[in-house]
Amino acid sequence: MSLLEARNLKKSFGTVKAVDGISFSVEAGEVFTIIGPNGAGKTTTLEMVEGLQPPDGGSISIAGLTWDKDAFAIKLMIGVQPQSGAMFDLLTVKENLELFASFYPKPKSTEEVLEMINLSDHRSKRVKSLSGGQRQRLAIGLAMISDPSIIFLDEPTTGLDPQARRNIWDIVLKLKELGKTTILTTHYMEEAEKLSDRVCIVDQGRIVTLDTPAALIERLTKEREVRLTFQDGEEAAKETERMAMGESTVVRTLREGSSLKLWSVQPEETLYGLFGFTKEQGYRVEQVSIREMSLEDVFIAFTGKEWRD
Repeated sequence: MSLLEARNLKKSFGTVKAVDGISFSVEAGEVFTIIGPNGAGKTTTLEMVEGLQPPDGGSISIAGLTWDKDAFAIKLMIGVQPQSGAMFDLLTVKENLELFASFYPKPKSTEEVLEMINLSDHRSKRVKSLSGGQRQRLAIGLAMISDPSIIFLDEPTTGLDPQARRNIWDIVLKLKELGKTTILTTHYMEEAEKLSDRVCIVDQGRIVTLDTPAALIERLTKEREVRLTFQDGEEAAKETERMAMGESTVVRTLREGSSLKLWSVQPEETLYGLFGFTKEQGYRVEQVSIREMSLEDVFIAFTGKEWRD
């Protein structure tokens, strides 16, 4: 049985349908990520599941419990990453954690949470003096302090530099090791691809596709893009393209000056043949790469639009 079940959720604000019939389930222990552009409905969906917004239609079940009958029990089971305004700027990191811990009957150890969010050395710092990344790690710590079964993280890395973002990734992976279930929203394709067991792409209030990152990419295409740049100029690229077009593994090609792109269903085999040809002809290859498809390619393919903020 799934730990969380959302069925046919609907939510409108005036004439705007923010969520229009979204359904999904989340298994215990998985990282489930909802991605989509601003206005897609992902945050509204999360707020309904968290009990912060009542749905106009549909149902939500968490471990067999529902918000209308079992709200108190559900609140003890979930942890929600608070926005920065919910923290107390004049209290220290440790004091904020201790305050939130006092709200629950069986909280986690403050020291254990400090270690998990890598803020042990900053325990005595006032929140107002923390960096953006440190504040976000504390926000996750506050969501963890009740020792919940499910943790909701709404765009926890937005606005952070790459190093701070990866620190958050480490925390999410630690939570997974502990068997926690994490429901995440994000703008970052790489983040979703690295962290998620399954990804749900939402656009215009609806789910456009849902599966594991690998399955979504595999479903998109079996082709891989191979790129070569020749030291010997345009003629070398032209002749190599002519040879490649005769290969059964090559689907299509594109040549620009001394650079050649080709799409192959078996890139390693294609490269073996290409390097045999270039060696025989004495052509010097300056650069070569195989570009893997990504979740961003999946997003564009399923929604028909470029990734946007």
